Amino acid sequence: MRKIIALAILFNTSSACASGLYLYEIGTDDIGLAGAGQAARAQDASTLFTNPAGMTMLPDKMLTVGAQVLYGDAPYRLDDDAQLSGNSPGNVIGWFPGGSAFYTQRISPTVSAGLGFYGNYGLGLHFGDWAGENLIKDSTLLAVTLMPALAWQLNDAFSLGAGVGINYGLLKIKRARGDELSDHDWALNGKVGALWQFNPQTRAGLTYTSRTNYHFNVNNTVRLDQLNNSPSWTLPIAATVNTPQQIMLSLFHQLNERWAVMGDAGWQDWSDYGNSEITVAGNQVGDNGRLRDTWHLALGTQFKLTSDWTLNTGVAFDSSFYRSQQDTSLTMPSGDTWRWGVGARYQLDPASSIGGAFEYAHIASSHVSSPLIKGRYDNPSLYFFGINYSRTF
Repeated sequence: MRKIIALAILFNTSSACASGLYLYEIGTDDIGLAGAGQAARAQDASTLFTNPAGMTMLPDKMLTVGAQVLYGDAPYRLDDDAQLSGNSPGNVIGWFPGGSAFYTQRISPTVSAGLGFYGNYGLGLHFGDWAGENLIKDSTLLAVTLMPALAWQLNDAFSLGAGVGINYGLLKIKRARGDELSDHDWALNGKVGALWQFNPQTRAGLTYTSRTNYHFNVNNTVRLDQLNNSPSWTLPIAATVNTPQQIMLSLFHQLNERWAVMGDAGWQDWSDYGNSEITVAGNQVGDNGRLRDTWHLALGTQFKLTSDWTLNTGVAFDSSFYRSQQDTSLTMPSGDTWRWGVGARYQLDPASSIGGAFEYAHIASSHVSSPLIKGRYDNPSLYFFGINYSRTF
């Protein structure tokens, strides 16, 4: 019986760690817009990430680089601090850096190419010295992507684009007594996009991003002193993590010389995690079906304050990928999320500009119902700070 309990706890923790969060924020102007208009804006080289078809709207050569830092305030409180003879871990996210770099170039009057490097998937959690440290102290799932892309302008009104994502994923779990599990994997996925220019003021963008399959294998040794000095077991775990496919539709409209408005509607196939395969000691462990597909809506505006200054602001809503906020994962503090962003861009000279942005994300509370680690995240929040630089050649 003790071995069954330990295996169940092990699966609950590891399968949760084989998860993560998609981020729209990669250190570009999209932070200040809360992602609004991302597939239709096509105003700098980061359109390679949001919609590769937008590269046909850029100057002959363009470079965009960005850096950001995320601060997460997600304190975890156990329902009963004494149930594991210890205390709750407190805030488990803290600071998390990120960045991106994109270069695009027109190679003919109708064809453009580009290369992007960015990280927009994963999450790092730090539980530290807490009551459940024998189960988990730190959890990291990190993915970075190198994407070459091409875009083709069929006519003055319509462009197509496509990119291939070369993805590197790293899974790492730390427990007490220096126990550390880690593995990495390479995976491919694809992104295709279309851009319609209805008139000089109005355009629409549509993108599809395929899922990415990571395969992780780790040997796990766990000892649960809380269960009457139970022995240790070494259990091989194999996890196939399917990061979800997604679709994004965006609109952009230039109202006049000063004002522009934009919006998004998107879908992410989080229920596809039901197809993630996890085996423990050679036995496949079934999915509990706690995840569902999500929907994204965003609205934003740009205001040209002067010939050099442009101001951005936006608001977005993403539905929760949990079917119930009363049955969530310890390592994915998520729920219905509201984002508010503000930012500004300054034109340094005719060829270069610099921007800065801030975004606040408010996440609904969630409850973890797993045995021994029952607790809740009360209104977690994320804060994004970003700077970026663009230059044409």
